This record gives sequence, C-alpha cells and structure tokens, in this order.
Amino acid sequence: MLEDYIENQPSPSMFKIAAAFGVFQRVSPSFQKHRSFEITFSLQTQRKREAMVAPCVSRSDDVVIKSPNDKRLYRVIELENGLCALIVHDPEIYPDGVPDEARTVEDIENDDGEEEDDDDADDGGDDDDDDEEQEEEEEEEDEEMEGGEEDCEGEEEKGKGGASSQTKKAAAAMCVAMGSFSDPAEAQGLAHFLEHMLFMGSEEFPDENEYDSYLSKHGGSSNAYTEAEHTCYHFEVKREFLKGALRRFSQFFVSPLVKSEAMEREVLAVDSEFNQVLQSDACRLQQLQCHTSGPGHPFNRFSWGNKKSLVDAMEKGINLREHILKLYRDYYHGGLMKLVVIGGEPLDVLESWVTELFAKVRKGPQTKPKFQVEGPIWKAGLLYRLEAVKDVNILDLTWTLPCLHQDYLKKSEDYLSHLLGHEGKGSLHSFLKVRGLATSLSAGVGDEGMHRSSIAYIFGMSIHLTDSGLEKIFDIIGFVYQYLKLLREVLPQQWIFKELQDIGNMEFRFAEEQPQDDYAAELAENLLVFPAENVIYCDYVYKIWDDEAIKRLLHFFTPENMRVDVVSKPSVKSQDLQCEPWFGSSYIEEAIPPSLIEIWRDPPEVDVSLHMPSKNEFVPSDFSIRADNLDHDPVSSSFPRCIIDEPLMKFWYKLDSTFKVPRANTYFRVNLKGGYASVKSFLMTELFILLLKDELNEIIYQASVAKLETSISLVSDKLELKVYGFNEKLPALLSKVLMVAKSFLPTDDRFKVIKEDLERNLKNANMKPLSHSSYLRLQVLCKSFYNVEEKQCALSDLSLADLNAFIPELRSQLYIEALCHGNLLEEEAINLSNIIRNNLSIQPLPVNMRHEEHVICLPCSANLVRDVNVKNKSETNSVVELYFQIEPEVGLDSIKLKALADLFDEIVEEPLFNQLRLFFGGFSFCYWFFVSRRLGNMLTF
Repeated sequence: MLEDYIENQPSPSMFKIAAAFGVFQRVSPSFQKHRSFEITFSLQTQRKREAMVAPCVSRSDDVVIKSPNDKRLYRVIELENGLCALIVHDPEIYPDGVPDEARTVEDIENDDGEEEDDDDADDGGDDDDDDEEQEEEEEEEDEEMEGGEEDCEGEEEKGKGGASSQTKKAAAAMCVAMGSFSDPAEAQGLAHFLEHMLFMGSEEFPDENEYDSYLSKHGGSSNAYTEAEHTCYHFEVKREFLKGALRRFSQFFVSPLVKSEAMEREVLAVDSEFNQVLQSDACRLQQLQCHTSGPGHPFNRFSWGNKKSLVDAMEKGINLREHILKLYRDYYHGGLMKLVVIGGEPLDVLESWVTELFAKVRKGPQTKPKFQVEGPIWKAGLLYRLEAVKDVNILDLTWTLPCLHQDYLKKSEDYLSHLLGHEGKGSLHSFLKVRGLATSLSAGVGDEGMHRSSIAYIFGMSIHLTDSGLEKIFDIIGFVYQYLKLLREVLPQQWIFKELQDIGNMEFRFAEEQPQDDYAAELAENLLVFPAENVIYCDYVYKIWDDEAIKRLLHFFTPENMRVDVVSKPSVKSQDLQCEPWFGSSYIEEAIPPSLIEIWRDPPEVDVSLHMPSKNEFVPSDFSIRADNLDHDPVSSSFPRCIIDEPLMKFWYKLDSTFKVPRANTYFRVNLKGGYASVKSFLMTELFILLLKDELNEIIYQASVAKLETSISLVSDKLELKVYGFNEKLPALLSKVLMVAKSFLPTDDRFKVIKEDLERNLKNANMKPLSHSSYLRLQVLCKSFYNVEEKQCALSDLSLADLNAFIPELRSQLYIEALCHGNLLEEEAINLSNIIRNNLSIQPLPVNMRHEEHVICLPCSANLVRDVNVKNKSETNSVVELYFQIEPEVGLDSIKLKALADLFDEIVEEPLFNQLRLFFGGFSFCYWFFVSRRLGNMLTF
C-alpha cells in the first residue's frame, strides 16, 4: 500500500523530525508502536493510582435561565473530581419518544465492540478551526464562483455537508481552561500541538483514527481549537451513537497515548495548518501585534506553532514529549474542565453516562492559570506599517481596556461599539464615507480569546480606506477622536441602552438554533467564564444600566493607550524594513509626532456632521404567530405554493406552521434586461448594484441592528434581493429599498470610490489556490464566462456617463421570481407583490430575453488537464481539483442520484482527509453540486 511505502521510505525531512522527537534510527513500525506503548503504560499506571473516583457531588435542574421557547431541559452537575458538566436533554432529538433504554444501551455496546474489532485504521487527527480570519477572506475572494463553494477552503471539519437529515444529532463539547498563553517560551505552539495529540489514540482506543472513524461511520464530525486561555473539543453524532462517541471522547481527558511516532506525523499537520494562513493579511497583522508586544508579556508568543517552532525546540535540547505531558498533567484535570452533553435521552440517563465515563478524569483544583503582567501591552506613540499580501488599505486602531468578565450584565463595551461602529446618519462611518476616505468601518471587542482575556479586553476599530484615505490616516484618526469627544460631551444615553436591551431580549426569546456541536462548544466556553445560571443568557443580556461604567471606559480611549496599524501595499520600499520572524512579514515602525497626539487628546472642535444616532424605526413589537391565529387549518404542504404567476412576476409562498417564530424569509431574483450581454454591460450591472447597496447602506444598517437583514447581490445577470428576519417591519424595509432602487442614479464622487473598490477586488481575485482552481473550472465549463482580465480591461474605460446611460435600459424590463416563507399570511405575501408593482411600474421581460446559464457537456472519456501557476508567487499551498460529470437523471431519479452522490461523499471524505493530511501534509475537501441540470462530482485537495 502507498502508506506502507511512505512509512518504510522516510524522507530526509522526516528523519530530521524523527530525530527531534527521540527516534534516532530506522526501526520497524511495530517496534515503534511497542516502544511508545511501554512509555505510555508507566504514565497510565501512575494516573490510575491517583484519586479518580468521581461521583456527582452537586446537581441542579432549575438554575439555567433559558428562553420561554426553549424546550430543552438543562441540568448542571459537578463531579467529585471538580469537573462541571451541563447536561442538556433535547426532546426533538427523539421526537417520537426515546426507545427502550436497556435495548439502546445494549445496541451501543454491541456496536462499540464491532467497531473495535473491525476498525483497522491506525492514523488520524483532529480538525482545527483556528483560521476563521482566513475563511472570512475566502468569502470576499469567491465572488466569481457559484454559491455554495466559497466556504470550502480553510474548513477542516469532516463529516458535514452531506445529505441533510430530519433527525437532530447529539453532541458534546469539553473546554479546558488552558490555552496558548500557557505555552512555554522555548516551545511555542505547544498548547495547539497538545490539542492535536489528544486525537492520536488513547489507552482504551489505541488506534489513532478510531475516534474520527467512529464519528464518520455514524454521521458525525469533530473539531477542536486552541484559544489564548482555553482549548475546546467538540463533536456531533447520530443520536443513537452518543454514548459510543462519548466513550471515545472521554479518553482524551483520561488516558491519551501521545505516541512519539504520532508526534512525528502530527507536527506536519500543525505545520500544514499554519501554511494555510501564511498568506492571510489578518493573521499576519495579529502575529505582528504579538511580536511587538512587551517582552515576556503573554501576548508575545507564536500561538499557531509550526514545524520550525516545534522541531527547533528539540534541536535546542528540549524533550518535546515530556513538555506536552507536563502541560497535560498541569492543566488537564477536572477542576479546569467544563463539559456539555446534548442528547435525546432523559437527564438521568445522560448524567449516568457522564459520571461513568468522566469519573476517571484526574481530580484538580478549580483555580485557573494566572498571568503576571507588568506595564502596557504595547509601546505608546507608535505606528506600524505592515506590507500586505493583497491590494488592501486598512487602518486598525486598538485600545486596551481592563478585563470586563464581571461586567457582562452591563455590557458597557457593547454600548460603545454600537456607537463607534454605527453606520447611520451622523456616524463616524457615514462621515468618512461621504468624504471619500473609507469604504467600511467596524468597531468593538473581538470574540477571539486574545481579545477577551483575563488580562485585558482589546477594543479594535478597523477602517477600510480608499487610496485618498490612505494618504490621510492622521486626519482620520483625528475624526475618530472628535467622535470620542462627542460621546464624552453628550454623556451616556439610557434610551440607547434600552434599545439594545430590547433587541437582546428579543433575540434571546426567539433564539435560532445552531448546529448542535457549535451550541455545545459555545455553552462550554461560557461555563468557563460566567455563572451557570447565565450560561445562555450572558450573550444577550443588558440588565444593568451604569452610565458611570461607560464614562470610566471612555477614559481608556486616549492616544496614549492606542496602537495604530496600517496594512497596505507599500508604494516605495523603505530602508527601515523589519521582519516578523514567523510569517516573514515586512513592516516599518514609526513614531507618531507628539503634536498630533496632543491634538487628539483634546480636539479643539467636533464637526457638526457628527452626531448621535436616531431611534431605530425597525425594532419590532409585534411577535404574534400567524399560524396560531388562523380560523382554519393552514394548507398543509411540504412545498411552497405558487400564488401569483404573471408576465412580470411569479410568487411562491409557504406559511411556517412548524417552527412558529416571528420571522420571515423573502427572496427575490430579478432578471435584468441585457445585464449579461457583454463584458461591459456585465460590469455596468455590477457597478449599479454595488452603488445601489452603497446608497441604501444607512437604511439597511439600521434594519440589521434590529435583526432584519438585507442582502443585495449579482448572480449572473440577475439581481438577487433577500430580506429576512423579524417580520413585522419587513414590508416597510422592502418599500424603502424599492423606492430608492426605482429611480437611483449614482453621483460622480461615489462612482469613483466604488469603481476603485471594484478594481481592487478584481486585483485580489483568485489569490487563494482553491478559489483560483474553481474559477478555472468554471472558465472551462460555462458557455458564457467573463475572465477577470477582460473585466479589468473593460472597467478601466468605464465612465459615469456610460453607467448613467445604461441604468434606465437595465431597469426598463424585468422579470421577478420570489419566495415568501415564514410568519406571513398569504394576503401579506400578496401585499409584498403589490409593493413591488407600486414601486416598479415597468414592462415585463419576455422569456426569450432572460439570460440562462449553460454548462458544457464534456465528451465521453474526456481527459482534460489544466496546470496553472498560483497567482500569488509567495503562496506555498497547492490545489488539485478533479471534476467528474455524470449524465443527469430526471424527476425522482435525480433526487436519488443526488442522495447517492452525498452518500459517497460521506463514505470517502474522512479516509481521504486522513491520508492526505497525515501522509502528505495536505487537506482534502470533497463536495458535490448541481450545475444547470448536470451533476458535477468534485474532489479537491
């Protein structure tokens, strides 16, 4: 087999890594396994002698505050070993009732035995989701791709994305109060490496791939991530296999093997994860901020870890395995663990499983690690210019606040982020946009552990600048301090807090369910920080109005407490370039003139255009459920009904009588006349939609604060409008949007800004290998496809006069297809169609003038290959994308074919992922999709 060949023919680099971990000669695989087992046995024997009997010592069923609409039952227990567990009974997992308990447990135990006997896989690993910033960047890059592909890169989670099921899954999560802040300085990234190693087999389940293989075979998935002060492991699985999964999961925290030969391979997986984010500007900035923090500060470290940081530690004489085991012994005990289990079984049954399986976790004190900090995180009065990978202009301002864990009922920092990040009239965002200095602004304390640590809260403001704004960064910072002065002068406003409180309570009351494993992980994280009674409510609650607390926080927003970072492509190479050692990023450190700091400290005036926001007209008050108030039973159908079918529009409608929440979803796909006729017309259509979104931004933003969302995008030549959220104010928002859209013509100043932004996006297109490979595939398959280079060439010659002459023709004939679903009566859906008619008095677009996508039918036995270099010359990652085209079926047969493709995906994904990640240092992503009646089967790695 290929893996046997690789194992017996190690590369020179593998010899270097093996030497680093103490394997100094070629030995047979069986000898290596025997050797590591003997090492591990002494550790487990020692652990067994410790006090590990841990029955439940406390229990409470009525402590957790939950939404009145939450049907789940919650129980908090504490084991004698100090482990705190939140047990959740979800009645919807077994909607028809739990099967006979004894029979279910017997089936599970039999299944466990079969799995142990039959499973011959011996290599595997966890799925780490530390690269969220990279995923966000992927979404921006994939505008050229069809929907559904853009979120694949960077997604390391296995088992998801297959055929959906009507049956909810069970899940569990464990958070341990130890993260990258606890890395020893001589072995950076060790906490992350330890997270990986726990997946590599245990005393009870020694096969390395046993855990992931079990989950994959039973419709499950796993994930893990290492934060600054905690590490979280979570999984989901088909309901009847929860105990079997928990049995394997619990051994992570009881008897991990940490085998030397597994370490040799897993360090490559850690290094591969690092390489995935190596070209991410967001990750580079984060590491620069760590690198330039004070020496000895917990921030001053390399939390990702890679082959260099881990192997180099060994070359300096450090026994890495002993360091991992010490980290495990010091922190992986019951006192620092929070467990969440979500299942359909009764609470008593779930509790019995927890006490049985987690009783052997070592006992320990409930004392979290504390970190000694002296002085500020960063030096004051400095500006850092980081050389960007992409063509971007970003100004990042950062202020250090005290730890606010205890003030979660006040949420003073959220009050300030609401105002500093506001996008309505009078806001800082609106002020900078009107002056052509910025295209977007966001502000607040990030969700990452480093931003919400026990050391400090980090309040950030990120401003995406125009080219003009890049030349005026000091002026922009001055405007920021003008707005801060306004906040001090106006004093905290209780009505704003009340508005946020109402929205928070509304969200809590009608909270939408998350995937079970994400929910478990969120609850486990919250248990580490907040009291058990508020483990759910803490994210929503605005309970205590404290204007003095807001005033105190405002005292920290000073230039002396501010860090300034600018991320952009340098126009001129400087002689003062420095290099961040881990990412290899180039940066310059500059001193900010003291005269500017003096002005910022107390601006002489506040521009009259800056003012507080107005009251939000989109906050709903009517939460009645339409399906509950009908005099007759609603028309029961699994599918939407067509209620309007006219030359101008076709409306589909379905009343929600299942979930019964006061939300609705309305989707409108608008065929535009001539929007795809040529590359020039396509670009003008795209510019029109971007400018329309820009014009609507203040309205859309206010609605989004009230949880009524709007999405406007271009799909081929079609304008796709989505309005969804709490339904009471949905008609009013739709009316406002269409009122602007029907007559809007852009101005010269906004045209220049948006055109510049589009030019920048085209430059940045296909920078990541995965998005590039998908782009190349579509370039071959789609009969009508405009290349990025064509667009760039055509865009440079476009003028405002061209666009304004094109827009009336674009709007002259339309065809609209809509779907209305949710808490709307049929007459309310018809009223939405009337809003469209009243605002868009236009002629219908004939069928023969509507653009349709066509995919090329590949000839039988086609063997087509495209080999293209990556766009970013510094990119170290590669992609191989295999595309198989299957003849389509019709009717019910097409559904069967799709189901078979999904099933095949479920079967092959985990072993493919395992092989590529561990033996070749890569990641595999396998997914399937329909393209214009032809089923495309794709394997990407």
